Amino acid sequence: MKFKITMKDPDGVYESIKDAADASLANVEGLSGHERNELIENRVEQIGESIGKWFEYKEYLTVEIDTDKQTCVVVEN
Repeated sequence: MKFKITMKDPDGVYESIKDAADASLANVEGLSGHERNELIENRVEQIGESIGKWFEYKEYLTVEIDTDKQTCVVVEN
């Protein structure tokens, strides 16, 4: 049997993206707090655009589960 599940978690997606953006700047030295925050927000925006293939409105994720094959696949928007 196949079925789809759509999950909504705007805070989780945003916070995960922000954490990834922050971590990508961990080894960059010489930035002021303001510069770092600007870079983080810029990367959050870039990452948000790049995940649009899987996340609708940056908060909805749909997976398709196949119980016969025992698989779970992210559905592209």
